[in-house]
Amino acid sequence: MSKVITSAEQLDFKLSDLQDMPAPGKVLLVKPTYFSVEYVINPHMEGNIGDVDKLAAQNEWEHLRSAYEELGLYVHVEDGVRGYPDMVFCANQSLPNITDEGKKEVIMSVMNSDKRKGEVPFIQQVYEDSSYEIVRLDETRFTDFEGMGDALWHFKKRLIWGGYGYRSSKEVYDVISETFDTPVIALKLIDERFYHLDTCLCILNTETALIYPKAFTDEGLELIRSVFSNVIEASKYEAEKLFACNATCPDGKNVFIQQGCVDVNQKLKKLGFKVHEFSTYEFLKSGGSVFCMKMLLW
Repeated sequence: MSKVITSAEQLDFKLSDLQDMPAPGKVLLVKPTYFSVEYVINPHMEGNIGDVDKLAAQNEWEHLRSAYEELGLYVHVEDGVRGYPDMVFCANQSLPNITDEGKKEVIMSVMNSDKRKGEVPFIQQVYEDSSYEIVRLDETRFTDFEGMGDALWHFKKRLIWGGYGYRSSKEVYDVISETFDTPVIALKLIDERFYHLDTCLCILNTETALIYPKAFTDEGLELIRSVFSNVIEASKYEAEKLFACNATCPDGKNVFIQQGCVDVNQKLKKLGFKVHEFSTYEFLKSGGSVFCMKMLLW
């Protein structure tokens, strides 16, 4: 089913109508060897150039790596590359897919900032080594698409949520929907501090999402609330300063989240989620946290 949906009136299916998908069992991580704040391409970077404690960043990353292993995921680690300090945020360079026949394919990103474009070939090599079919966007048509920073798979359902407005274009979702034969619900982002969809929407399981509502238009909020039966709202402080919505829930039960999100964590526990808190303070200086720092793969 190929279509791009921009309003609740266009929803002509229920989640139960959609094809089931397996949860990914593998996670890609990129070592933060060269991670630092060397430029400003989002509001969170301002004032942080040269301010990263590299030893602390390495320790934060190692704790996350161990947690994925303890959860039973296969962890694939790639080296960072000198000159690409943001490559550690490996959610951004691609959008992977698995078909109902088990074929693996991936759409490679067209990074918005010239400073990050060179990351993409290194991540593409990972997919080539893992027998993924590579799909390249026509860069004469599309100058902006930042992978799973903006395009999020619904948990275990053939449905993509696509953010646009800052780092990805709305028009690219027509191609993604057609390529993957998958409906896309497109959400306009309206606050530059929430420049990727993964900063303001966290899909926890099939029925539950965590959001920062003021990052969306009224139409976007209506779409979210039309599909998810449980919607947790993060406060401005926890969403903006602690990146609460940049959490990840790989198995629909265990939530990895930046430490200190007291209000959100209480709401998660009330719904039966198991919360695992992590320090990602060094990475917050560059505008990313738990979700940005990994790519779930099949």
